[in-house]
Amino acid sequence: METAALIVVLVILLALFFDFTNGFHDTANAMATPIATGALKPKTAVLLAAGLNLVGAFLSTEVSKTVSGGIIREDAIRDSGAELFLALIFAGLIGAITWNMLTWLLGLPSSSSHALFGGLIGATLVGAGLGGIDFGMVLSKVILPALIAPVTAGIIAYVATKIAYSITRRYDGKPDGRDGFRWGQIFTSSLVALAHGTNDAQKTMGVITLALITIGWQSGVHHEPQLWVIVACAVTIALGTYLGGWRIIRTLGKGLTDVKPAQGFAAESSTAATILASSALGFALSTTQVASGSVIGSGLGRRGSTVRWRTAGRIAIGWLLTLPAAGAVGGLAALLVVWLGNWGVALDAVIAVIIIIVLFRRSRRNAVTADNAMSDVAESGHAVELPDTPPPTRRQRRFELARAQAKARRKKGESE
Repeated sequence: METAALIVVLVILLALFFDFTNGFHDTANAMATPIATGALKPKTAVLLAAGLNLVGAFLSTEVSKTVSGGIIREDAIRDSGAELFLALIFAGLIGAITWNMLTWLLGLPSSSSHALFGGLIGATLVGAGLGGIDFGMVLSKVILPALIAPVTAGIIAYVATKIAYSITRRYDGKPDGRDGFRWGQIFTSSLVALAHGTNDAQKTMGVITLALITIGWQSGVHHEPQLWVIVACAVTIALGTYLGGWRIIRTLGKGLTDVKPAQGFAAESSTAATILASSALGFALSTTQVASGSVIGSGLGRRGSTVRWRTAGRIAIGWLLTLPAAGAVGGLAALLVVWLGNWGVALDAVIAVIIIIVLFRRSRRNAVTADNAMSDVAESGHAVELPDTPPPTRRQRRFELARAQAKARRKKGESE
């Protein structure tokens, strides 16, 4: 029991660190657009996002129940033994953190949620076999929402963008005519940050709750997270959000979400609505995928903008790799536990610390901060490409045609 208690402590610490990485990994989903359009200053934006993530974490626990009492079967806990199962959770977290840190270093907007599920599933498959996973729950609560939610958010954003530009058509031809939407962006991006707290913070709560149930420190009847778990996860994700994942903010702010204020307003509204609805239903969504779907929808909805499908496809391939990649790392970490027992857990802990230190030190070689996050963006980050100037209106096209015809008549008269 003493060994199991020690492993629980390690699981809690590693889960909270994952929560921290989730915070700075997903800050961009809410705040990249208002930072890029100038609606909010960078440090103000991440401070606002941190506060709303903190509040959002207290609003719902449905997603937490999905993680702690749905994906992994409880009979696998009884069959494998408490110590082994706790070690497998620990191994799964290593897979999730490794993928989060790697994609953060590369500035890729990947899914922290799917990294967590992939790590846990990979570790459970190695330690408990196929019977340890409720694949029906994985399909209904994770896979299908991952496919449906981005498409739904994209459709909503497309319609919202069309409406926004329709009711403000008198501003066509005026580059700054729709700057009023920047104020709307502050509200909608705040909603996204609040929605992120209601969904992503819950996943870490679910992991910790699962560990507590495994060791018998909590009843497994309702899978409701304890108050201290809610507070710890809320504070940790808020802290990670405040520090800001500037690398991913740079990619989304000048690439995937490099849009006009009206588009940003529409995309963020769609993102917030989709995530809040899914949180209420207990769907463990990827906020990154929802935000990306919304932005592409807004790009399609704005006349004159184009979506670069080849680049969007590369980003989608990255999403597809998240579950298996995190699962592979989680499975390898679980193998050490199966082969070496408690010594495997100790070795996993050492490996996890080394991975974190190496990736962090590597990031310092080319640091991205609030001061330079928007100064330079790799082409691979672009999925929506906009023209430098707004497209001409019908009246402008008629005027240009008439002027060209008049010029042609003058030239003809001079020649005669």
